[in-house]
Amino acid sequence: MVDVIDPDQAVTLLLVGKVVAVPTDTVYGVAASLAHPSAVASLFTLKRRPSSLALPVLVNSIEQIEAHGVVWPQRARQLARAFWPGALTIVVPVPPKIANLVGSTSQNAGFRIPDDAQLRGVLSRSGALCVTSANEHGEPPCQSAAQVQGVFADRGQLAGVVDGGERSGLVSTVVEISDHSWRIVREGAIDAAEISAVLDRDGPHRR
Repeated sequence: MVDVIDPDQAVTLLLVGKVVAVPTDTVYGVAASLAHPSAVASLFTLKRRPSSLALPVLVNSIEQIEAHGVVWPQRARQLARAFWPGALTIVVPVPPKIANLVGSTSQNAGFRIPDDAQLRGVLSRSGALCVTSANEHGEPPCQSAAQVQGVFADRGQLAGVVDGGERSGLVSTVVEISDHSWRIVREGAIDAAEISAVLDRDGPHRR
């Protein structure tokens, strides 16, 4: 059985390298601290997620990203000003250590500040978290704490779930930023026209 925990308990567990489930501004996610590589690695096992499919990272601020040696590009700053906190994941080049940690095969990683005050409060105390949707890979994401408990009942890696009620938001849009271009990897809550309105004036892009 997966216990229901409060946000303070979630922070305590994350700081000692445990995996917990949290409600985000989209759906429920399973989270592990970027400071605990073994916990991050266990997310792949917990979800039966392919090890080559990189994990996204949620943060409370751009400073939390830069603290890991990531250079935050100008286009990324433009997008962050326009859409964060919100359902936009920004993929940028990262140091090899971070790329390897999140399972990236392209030396990139995706970051997002969620539009959820409770989760940002957790992030402010836990530091950057790898957070991926709470579900077995390929299955629909959990939209409630009860669904999380049902899916992960027999998997000991999950230390608890924060109950934030029903969550059924659209998945985040994913945009990859490179030195000379940008591209939409996945369309979600923020449509392509909104992204273009911010970035088109700043150089070439690909869809």
